[in-house]
Amino acid sequence: MSLPHAILTALLEKPSSGLELTRRFDKSIGYFWSATHQQIYRELGKLEAEGYIRALPPEQHARGQKKTYEVLPAGRAELARWTATSQDPKPLRDTMLLRLRAAAVVGTEGIEADLRRHLALHRRQLAEYEEIQDRDFPPEKSTPEDRLRHLVLRAGIDLETFWTQWLTHALAEFESMPGRDQDSAS
Repeated sequence: MSLPHAILTALLEKPSSGLELTRRFDKSIGYFWSATHQQIYRELGKLEAEGYIRALPPEQHARGQKKTYEVLPAGRAELARWTATSQDPKPLRDTMLLRLRAAAVVGTEGIEADLRRHLALHRRQLAEYEEIQDRDFPPEKSTPEDRLRHLVLRAGIDLETFWTQWLTHALAEFESMPGRDQDSAS
């Protein structure tokens, strides 16, 4: 049930239309909780039906005008309840790890090249997170809200750092394996 809570969080930060929410997801929450445009609109309808949000009255009466939503007290209470509820960590599910385990029994063709591709992707994501950190979290930005948002970003930075280090190690292992697939090395 996390997508509704992600939407409530985003709307409490700033009342928005569905389109604005989709754009904001792409630039922030979407880094750790992705949702399609259709999923967001479907959840907005459910949240409105449950009395957690409402569409603000339009400033002008125009046909096809975007609805802007805000969180109602019941929505804030639901988000506070959910935030205070204990949850266990999710087990790691990563197809690359499963593919490496399978490669141990069927061969490594294609794996090394994909490890290199993953390394490049994680390095790019790490650079993007570090750029966001430099731009959005200078030392003087230290309100409790900013510090919590920065903690979320730090999780992303630390995860990308882990993956870049692990993938570098995995590639070094591949390079030292006798009889490795030479056609996958690049």
